[in-house]
Amino acid sequence: MNRCPSRPRRPGPAVPPPGRLLAAALLAASALAAPSARAQAPADASFGSAGISSEAAFGGRNFPVDALRGRLRVLDAPTILLDGREDRFSPGVRIRDARNLLVVAGTVAGQDLPVNYTRDAAGLVREVWVLSADEARAPRPVATRPLLDFWPFTAAPAPRDDGRTPFADLPRYGQ
Repeated sequence: MNRCPSRPRRPGPAVPPPGRLLAAALLAASALAAPSARAQAPADASFGSAGISSEAAFGGRNFPVDALRGRLRVLDAPTILLDGREDRFSPGVRIRDARNLLVVAGTVAGQDLPVNYTRDAAGLVREVWVLSADEARAPRPVATRPLLDFWPFTAAPAPRDDGRTPFADLPRYGQ
């Protein structure tokens, strides 16, 4: 038993539903508006463009532009020594060896390795790439400035009032 009666067909030319016409028009418009692949520059066309690292110019891997260079020694994960200073891995850190394979922190423990690394928003080491000899020779900036390099953290400490400072020793307006 068919509960839904069918509509009788009207004679005439077959016209596609309006949804199909709209979809075909949008597809044609997007094909015309999209730039061709030949018009786009290749990703490694120029050194220093966004996303390209100097190691790629030396035949190495592509690293993020914000990656820094350092020497890493894993003490007892998540505690590490980075350029001789104690630091920490973030939870879920990714460590890639020179062949770009993921490794566990325990496999590189106790070794002094040249690395590129990035930090997360909390300042913890988020990603680490162990460098090959060719990649280690490529120039890259190192972290020589403090992690939070902006006004409240780098300005000289202002004199503070502990409640017992004489009035004459208090800072004046404009100092």
